Amino acid sequence: MQLFTSLRRALFRWQQKLMYGVVKTHIIGPDINEFDIDPDKPIVYALWGPSRAEQLLIDREVEAFGWPSPHEDKLSGRTPGSPFFHLYKRTGIFRRKGSPSVAKSLVAQAEWLTEDEQRDIQVVPVRVFWGRAPDKEGSFLRIWLQNSGTLGGRLVTLMAILLNGRNTFMHFSKPMSLRDLHEADKTPEMLARKVARILRVHNRQVSVSVLGPDLSHRRTLVHKIPRKPLVLKAIEEEVEQKGVSKAKARQRALKYADEIASNISYTNVRFLDLVLTWVWNKIYNGVNLHNIEHLKEISKDNEIIYVPCHRSHIDYLLLSYVLYHEGLQLPQIAAGINLNMPVVGPILRRGGAFFMRRTFRDNKLYATVFDEYLHSIFTQGYATEYFVEGGRSRTGRTLTPKAGMLAMTLRSYLRDSKKPIIFMPVYTGYEKVFEAGSYLGELRGKKKKKESLLGVLGTLRSFKNSFGKVHVTFGKPIYLTEFLNNERPDWREQDYQECDFRPDWAPDVVNKLALNVVTEINRATSVNPINLMALSILSAPRQAMDEHTLIRQMESYHNLLQQNPYSDITALPQGGGAEWLAHAEELGVISRSKHPMGDLIQTDDRQAVTLTYYRNNVLHLFALPSLIACLFVNNQRYRRDEVQQRIEQMYSFLQAELFLHWQADELPAQVDRWLDALVAKGYLFENDQGFHATPAASNEFAMLRGLADNVMQTLERYFLTLSLLIRRGSGSLNAKEAEEQSTLLAQRISLLYGINAPEFFDKTLFRTLIQHLQGQQLLTSGDDDSLHYGDQLTGLAQSLEAILDGSLRQSILRSLEVDLEQQPDSEQH
Repeated sequence: MQLFTSLRRALFRWQQKLMYGVVKTHIIGPDINEFDIDPDKPIVYALWGPSRAEQLLIDREVEAFGWPSPHEDKLSGRTPGSPFFHLYKRTGIFRRKGSPSVAKSLVAQAEWLTEDEQRDIQVVPVRVFWGRAPDKEGSFLRIWLQNSGTLGGRLVTLMAILLNGRNTFMHFSKPMSLRDLHEADKTPEMLARKVARILRVHNRQVSVSVLGPDLSHRRTLVHKIPRKPLVLKAIEEEVEQKGVSKAKARQRALKYADEIASNISYTNVRFLDLVLTWVWNKIYNGVNLHNIEHLKEISKDNEIIYVPCHRSHIDYLLLSYVLYHEGLQLPQIAAGINLNMPVVGPILRRGGAFFMRRTFRDNKLYATVFDEYLHSIFTQGYATEYFVEGGRSRTGRTLTPKAGMLAMTLRSYLRDSKKPIIFMPVYTGYEKVFEAGSYLGELRGKKKKKESLLGVLGTLRSFKNSFGKVHVTFGKPIYLTEFLNNERPDWREQDYQECDFRPDWAPDVVNKLALNVVTEINRATSVNPINLMALSILSAPRQAMDEHTLIRQMESYHNLLQQNPYSDITALPQGGGAEWLAHAEELGVISRSKHPMGDLIQTDDRQAVTLTYYRNNVLHLFALPSLIACLFVNNQRYRRDEVQQRIEQMYSFLQAELFLHWQADELPAQVDRWLDALVAKGYLFENDQGFHATPAASNEFAMLRGLADNVMQTLERYFLTLSLLIRRGSGSLNAKEAEEQSTLLAQRISLLYGINAPEFFDKTLFRTLIQHLQGQQLLTSGDDDSLHYGDQLTGLAQSLEAILDGSLRQSILRSLEVDLEQQPDSEQH
């Protein structure tokens, strides 16, 4: 018997070694370290179908996890019955569909369990994919041999292993307790049937999560769109309004569909995987993921729409790469038509990109075709990705959202809400972005370059540089059904066909949804060493600091966020200030000047402006404590209730600009929390007269001033606009004129006083401020669109005046006097 056991063991290990000569495995799915496997309880593995090859792989991989070997458990008799059972059985040599079955070994294990109520068995579902999914328009043989959730015969499996074995993915799910599923009044056979049924449902969910729905032939999908009812209606309108023939209008709709539709190809995806793996290893020191486990759980039952921040063209490549390697379905990605250039466009399209024109407001037929394409991919269960900010952020801040894609998503959901939709905010934090140089030029007034193949090839020069690490954080999901239930409890009770699924309440709801999305993106922010460097050194005079002071200030920012995190998923860098400084030097974002009394860390003009980008990435995290610090840096004293009052007066403006997540009723508690934190750090003192700053000569006061400087320029911008409106007089400017005049004055002041931050004169920020003043009724519009104001606006300006540094405040007022002197008399009154 012992000889027979040894022979079986040797044969199994020989087969295993042979298998791994042609197979390379990639573990996907939930984090194995969180499975909480009990080594003292038997473990069995639930497979899709009978497969010796899969058993060989599972045994090798679980031993690497530190779990008991299933084969050794089987030889020793430790596991009752076989440690492997399958959920489907083969029904023929070539037939791909299996027949549901209840394995005899599962029944035997159920019987063993029921004999003693102290017994338990851990069931681990495992899926093995020989290749991820079939290509839609590739060779028949490759489609046949790739495992996409069907059960092939032994010959088919063998050929799949030989051809696709180097691209094998293994998905382990969290273990189930057989004891927890057992009911005292049920027989072992009933328990086994129940377990098999639950596991079959679970495995179908895993298949959709990993592979996506069955891929339709692209040509079929494209040709179906012009025959959809809403598109036929738009074709009729095209015929009536433009006088074209119906055949020509239908052909135009077909052309639009072909221009839009993606053509995802997993051969192309595997090619991109190889290329991008080389790229990431070449230019990045690693990609750190945060909060992805929750995404893996919710992706099984929901249509996921990824809504990332948009910092770089790398964003969508990076997210697809991460999802692919984590065993999640690749998304269909909305891309601007400007990226549909030779060579690059077809590669992106085969990687999942669908292309959209920048604007199609005046092209009803195109808009309807695009709507219909979106509706098709939503209802078929494809994961999707689009950027609510529209274009890439040149300043590093999250941009005001554009609600167009969200509005189309809502229209699709009103048509068919069977598949739940979840918006997944994604924050991508770079230590260095590819486009930093071009962003700098555009912010200084250089015309934006059109995307081209030569431009893409030009980025290859960057591969000799290091771009540090990248952090990808998956935020708090937004459930569309839950959101609609809160905003419009009766939304399910209405018929939307007559209004083309555009109810009158939709714009307001979509705008709220858009703000919710960007707020959740900001809530998911991760902090890296370059962010801390930028926050610290940009607050120093001439952007230069003593090395030890800089290290201390970076660590101080880190400690503040560690003790008072912005959200429960705020990720902070590991290590200490000296390591972060060395890393920043390695990336070339700062310079060092040697000095006998201690080295100085400084920036040149280019480095300083570039660092504002990385400061702006995380500015919202410190907005509230920085606003509190602004009250005290000019030696003011405030009681706690006065601090609350001042912060309440200013907070909504920062919230509108930086998409802060605290609502008005949460604000008092947050202000109290930060006041106590600043006192604990020694930045503020509290006595019977209230709060006041530490002595100006202390290190703590320098830290307080640095903290205040993060939003002081923002308050200066507000003061500039309010002072402009007040000096010019109520009713003298309309919104566009106020925006343009504020931008010009900010540019002038920036040049005169060396404010090296492009967002100081960013026109969109002045637009946001003016719109918020109108929303708060501090500005009202007259019949001629002129802006009118009352005492509240003047009071706000006076509050800002009390906070700001006197010299810059006077500089703003002097610049306004010069502006008034240059205006014709008719414009001054």
